[in-house]
Amino acid sequence: MHKPLFALAALSLAVPVPLTAAPSQSTLVDHAERAAAEDRLAWDFVEGITTEVGSRMAGTEAEARGRAWAMRWLRVNGFANVVEEPYDMSTWVRGAETAMVTAPFQQPMHITALGGSASTGPGGIEAEVVFFPTYAALEAASPGSLTGKIAFISHDMRPTQDGSGYGFAGPARWTGASLAASKGAIATVIRSIGTENHRTPHTGGTTFAEGVRPTPAGAISNPDADNLERIFARSSGKSVTMKLVLTPRDLGMTKSGNVTGEIVGRDPSLPPVLLACHLDSWDLGTGAVDDGAGCAIIAAAAKQVAALGQPLRTIRVLFAGAEEVGLFGSSAYADAHKDEHFMVGLESDFGADRIWRIDSNFTESDPALYKQLTTAVARLGVAPSKQVAGGGADLNVLRAQKGALVDLQQDGTRYFDLHHTPDDTLDKIDPVQLRQNVAVWTATVGVLANHSDRVGLAK
Repeated sequence: MHKPLFALAALSLAVPVPLTAAPSQSTLVDHAERAAAEDRLAWDFVEGITTEVGSRMAGTEAEARGRAWAMRWLRVNGFANVVEEPYDMSTWVRGAETAMVTAPFQQPMHITALGGSASTGPGGIEAEVVFFPTYAALEAASPGSLTGKIAFISHDMRPTQDGSGYGFAGPARWTGASLAASKGAIATVIRSIGTENHRTPHTGGTTFAEGVRPTPAGAISNPDADNLERIFARSSGKSVTMKLVLTPRDLGMTKSGNVTGEIVGRDPSLPPVLLACHLDSWDLGTGAVDDGAGCAIIAAAAKQVAALGQPLRTIRVLFAGAEEVGLFGSSAYADAHKDEHFMVGLESDFGADRIWRIDSNFTESDPALYKQLTTAVARLGVAPSKQVAGGGADLNVLRAQKGALVDLQQDGTRYFDLHHTPDDTLDKIDPVQLRQNVAVWTATVGVLANHSDRVGLAK
């Protein structure tokens, strides 16, 4: 344990004041603003887990160490009912990763395997590359036209505040290798799904459709993708060939798990407020931005609410496991808790930059509660919205129940510069913006955890 850092946690919170009623809105907002200036709990968490554990690949020993670390942290910081809920999962790990253009202009490319990729074998494969500027172009390719070849899917993802570029670019990674394999490709290479121009490829999962045999699949960095496009432009009709060595392995079934802890409410019979994040990370960086920061934010906010006195409702934090590789933790939690009712669910899983908008799925059906929330966060620079909240990836349990959801939208302008790369490290987190997240979550959760009525949802 990193005892000096854990000791700092106590300094950032006032002594809890026993309450028999909810704090006033002004008291809550004033406390949230102090959190924006002073909170050190969130930094303590994310600095600690990235330093003492590092990357936390799902299903591995490193993820298990991350769960143990998080459980100790929650107990040290006064959370009750800290438990681990294990489940089994199929586990994939990466191996050697190299890519070399062998003709017409020989040079290496920086590549990383996509989760779920098959292996080339240690000797690798070498074949002609077929260039597809878009996913749509690959869709239009004739059946069998890629037999014995490597597909290269390239397109340009642009940064946006709301991260909407991910929806456009994502299919190349999510299903591009499967689509190419269905047309005969022996491997697929994609342009990284990211917005920066560093020579740092972005990993992430890929999925093969039923009946499609998995093939090797990797992402090259954006500068390398630019260069490969130029190679095609200068090839004068000559074939472009590439040698790939990707040697990931399937470990079979291993253990993963979810971690939960609670700030127990004054009336435990009321449905709790569920705050979610995911504790696992890809293995290239240290999982600071995705999603160590999210777990830090929700845990710190829960403690900040408790510092004003015992809330009416229990606040439960869910550190989900194995989100990155297929939502195993979210699915397991939904199955295990399908008969438990929750008042509302929120997730933090979009980095640590400022929250700028608040969405809900009850904005129209329960305008009084939504107005309370928007008023509580207005002084922290958060705008109201007409967008309908869909909830984070680890809130399957709420979606299955058609429950209440709140999305605290973070600024994603630079998120996909770091997403799933070796650059996902602690130094990329701005402590000032991290504290603003904690403040907004404190104000929001403070309102929800002290709300005595059910949330009015549209029928």
